[in-house]
Amino acid sequence: MNAPARNDEFAETIPAGVYAEKVLSVQHYTDRLFRFRMTRPAGFRFRSGEFAMIGLMVEGKPVYRAYSIASPAWDEELEFFSIKVPDGPLTSHLQKIQPGDTVLMRKKPTGTLVLDALTPGKRLYMFSTGTGIAPFASLIRDPETYEKFDDVILTHTCREVSELKYGLDLVEEIRNDEMLSEIVGEKLRLYSTVTREDYPFQGRITDLIANGKLFTDLGVPAFDPAVDRGMICGSAAMLKETKELLEKAGLEEGANNKPGEFVIERAFVG
Repeated sequence: MNAPARNDEFAETIPAGVYAEKVLSVQHYTDRLFRFRMTRPAGFRFRSGEFAMIGLMVEGKPVYRAYSIASPAWDEELEFFSIKVPDGPLTSHLQKIQPGDTVLMRKKPTGTLVLDALTPGKRLYMFSTGTGIAPFASLIRDPETYEKFDDVILTHTCREVSELKYGLDLVEEIRNDEMLSEIVGEKLRLYSTVTREDYPFQGRITDLIANGKLFTDLGVPAFDPAVDRGMICGSAAMLKETKELLEKAGLEEGANNKPGEFVIERAFVG
């Protein structure tokens, strides 16, 4: 595979109506995961939790995929957290980007994992697997999340311990940020689980919900539609099972035009 084209190589071929932004930094976590930050267009507005279509010029044509914006709405830069797929039409190229490279982005963000799609509650669960943590990386750094909820619980389930690092780093960054740490206080909790290696918390999040271990570990009561709200982002199977568990507890799915007790991001399920 060829590396992504440099700015000057395809500046004249960038499609009309899209942003062309510069990569600022790249951090590789494992052979399957990396994050990068890029410039934010001056006129680009989004709500924390939304996704955008980002892409690269590949062999003279733009290739796009939906990516949750991992940075909060107030950030002056845009952050994304990505898997590496060896034969992926986009990620096989995206994983090779370096600072100074150009990334394309369509101008309209969208998505259901936004605070406006939830009815008021006290405790917010964010259920994620793998790179499904990305929209929550945005939301846990947004002060509005803590204005609306007293308790924010982010669950992150991965196969291996090394894949948890992005989430662990995020929470550490918040704790060390003078402004955010004051806003967040003790409201944010990260519950990380691993399915294929030894770890203090092991197992699929759906199993831990079903058998009650999640609630025991966190010291909270079982789901209550009067109190609890949920957001879900992960694999198709995880979305389906978590949705069923929430509905069984009496929570109803919401959307941008009809807020409810929980919301699901389906844009990434192929």
